[in-house]
Amino acid sequence: MRVLVHFPLCPFSRKVRIHLREKDLTFDLFDENPFFEKSVELLRANPAGQVPILVDGEAVIIDSRAICEYLDERYPEDIFLPDLPNERAECRRLVTWFDQKFFAEVTEPLLREQIIKMLARAGTPEGRYLRVAQENLKAHFTYFNQIVGDHNWMVGLTLSHADFAAAAQISVLDYLGVVPWKDYPNVKDWYTRIKSRPSFRPILRDFLRGRPPNSNYANLDF
Repeated sequence: MRVLVHFPLCPFSRKVRIHLREKDLTFDLFDENPFFEKSVELLRANPAGQVPILVDGEAVIIDSRAICEYLDERYPEDIFLPDLPNERAECRRLVTWFDQKFFAEVTEPLLREQIIKMLARAGTPEGRYLRVAQENLKAHFTYFNQIVGDHNWMVGLTLSHADFAAAAQISVLDYLGVVPWKDYPNVKDWYTRIKSRPSFRPILRDFLRGRPPNSNYANLDF
């Protein structure tokens, strides 16, 4: 039995969900809110109180990057890495970029101000943080628009871990309705390809009570 402990709007949980479905591995979801009233079970499984956590039989794996590496080693039929060494290196660089830099500068402040504060009843969003995050978003998306301008995917011609990491972060922003898609046509085309994949359909059905997605979130024509 395979279970993924997750939070629907956690980008790292989403990355693992996409990866599992691209590998065609069945799993159940167990919802945890790591931002408010962490359960005893969550803290027992991960003392850091963070998701995602993958339970695969007797194995318990913590951290999205460790989980993705585990899945590739445990189920090596599709590892979603480019063939060439330099492209594999670029793929890993972009995964780190999205997991660390993009999350810290864009996703985390927007998620904190618009979602986490609401769940924790910790006040209203602060405009100064939202403005800085939106400016950071513009800089990052300008860069991504160049990356995907010449090919279908983040690294070369094949779907890779870099696309999973990017889509996981960007889909949270899309849920919040903060992406000015018309300004970044190449990123929009890339995201349309991602949204069209069967692995992404469950992501598009996510719904957080009290904060529904933007009206075009599930639409392929956005």
